[in-house]
Amino acid sequence: MFTRKIRELRKRMKISQERLARLSNVSLNTIVKIESGESRHPTIQTMAGIARALGISVDELIKGE
Repeated sequence: MFTRKIRELRKRMKISQERLARLSNVSLNTIVKIESGESRHPTIQTMAGIARALGISVDELIKGE
């Protein structure tokens, strides 16, 4: 699931949720909700920002779902 992938990639990059939020131009609250599984259907703009911040494509981010 992409929630796990986001958390794993973020931790691998050694950045905080707050830093990821800033890099992806997404609110910290949104990052927290996505990683916790509370937000199961983020917008494509949100996913694109997160993917860009993590250095991967949106396809790579959601692959395997």
